[in-house]
Amino acid sequence: MMSDIERAKALLQSDPALGCVACRSDAETLTGTGRGVRPLLQWLASGQSLAGYSAADRVVGKGAALLYAKLGAKAVYAETMSEAGLATLQGNGIEASYGTLVPMILNRTGTGMCPIEQSVTTISDPVVAEPAIRAAVVKLMQS
Repeated sequence: MMSDIERAKALLQSDPALGCVACRSDAETLTGTGRGVRPLLQWLASGQSLAGYSAADRVVGKGAALLYAKLGAKAVYAETMSEAGLATLQGNGIEASYGTLVPMILNRTGTGMCPIEQSVTTISDPVVAEPAIRAAVVKLMQS
């Protein structure tokens, strides 16, 4: 039988439309579509908890890692994870695994740090991180 993290990973890899997948036991699966941290912010806004869930995501930087901590995930796999994302997950007691570890998550043009990751460079508290990330998302949507 597959573990939650293996199942989440398999689901993510089977459907390119998914941004992230969270699994808890056989019965419960949550899926998120949309780029970046959008699905995580939607889960937070709707009061969804990821307590006991294992999640698989395309890209996890420090911003996403802080949101997963706030959501209460127990394990997170990312196809691409930044070093700050890894340290943040581990620092919050979340089991972290990845396909590729990178020094930082780049912005979409590849010319610098991702604005979401940048918005939390000095933040380590998941509660403080959420409004900072939401503000960065709003700014991105305006550009």
